[in-house]
Amino acid sequence: MQKRTFDPSAIKALAIDLDGTVLAPGAVLTERTIRAINACREKGLAVIIATGRAVEAGERFRIPLGAEGPMVYFNGAVVADMPGGKILSATLLDLEAVNFCIDLSRSTGVYYQVFLPGTTAIPRQRLIAERQSAETEMYFKHTGIQAEIGDLKQALAAPGLTGCIKSMFLAEPEVQDAIRPKIEERFGKSLYIARTLRTFLEIMNPNASKGEGLKIALQRRGLEPAQVIAFGDEENDLPMFGATGFAIAPANAKDSVKAEADLIIGPNTEDGVAAFLEETFL
Repeated sequence: MQKRTFDPSAIKALAIDLDGTVLAPGAVLTERTIRAINACREKGLAVIIATGRAVEAGERFRIPLGAEGPMVYFNGAVVADMPGGKILSATLLDLEAVNFCIDLSRSTGVYYQVFLPGTTAIPRQRLIAERQSAETEMYFKHTGIQAEIGDLKQALAAPGLTGCIKSMFLAEPEVQDAIRPKIEERFGKSLYIARTLRTFLEIMNPNASKGEGLKIALQRRGLEPAQVIAFGDEENDLPMFGATGFAIAPANAKDSVKAEADLIIGPNTEDGVAAFLEETFL
């Protein structure tokens, strides 16, 4: 693949993935990263968060970075104007697919949870799972969002509900590898399926992705793709690479992501994004 180059003086925005990219292991936003990103913002660069996290789960990182304006959440299923939380775009997953995944979860015992839409980004959308488990607690520790426990099919039968924001299987990679073909066999390419973290397998509307969400955010901000650098480490970041003029992956990124990146920087364990920003813009 022909690697692209960029002129730092032409860059107007940074589109940043959180987990595995700007966050150190343990979902830590280091002081060095905070300083570097804030310094870039003070020099006029817009900071656009593009994450698989829910709006609420992204707030503890957005606030110290001072990022405002359209942001991409739920892997692009939601674009919200921050800090107010107004939803600018919501691309929902069809209920037929959710019901299929509920049945698959019940028959295999693999943990499954669903985000249902709200009228605004804050207060948060509802997260529902059918049982309390180690996965429930793990997700809460990772995001700060506690799932409601209830019958998912009853929740989907609520009047006026036309779809969900995203759904997730939480399981070890080998378990994901066993259930993913069952979903793909049933729905083919009519779903967007991506492993976003080691134990997260997310299912969304096929028209939702970080790339599509970022296009909406850029249009709202009056930015062209060539004016934006994207940073990401997982397969859900690849659509974002194609929606920007330059793509950067940390050394800890998945091999398939590094293969598509224009530049590989230091790993998230060594503040790779901060080091790049310091060298390039500060």
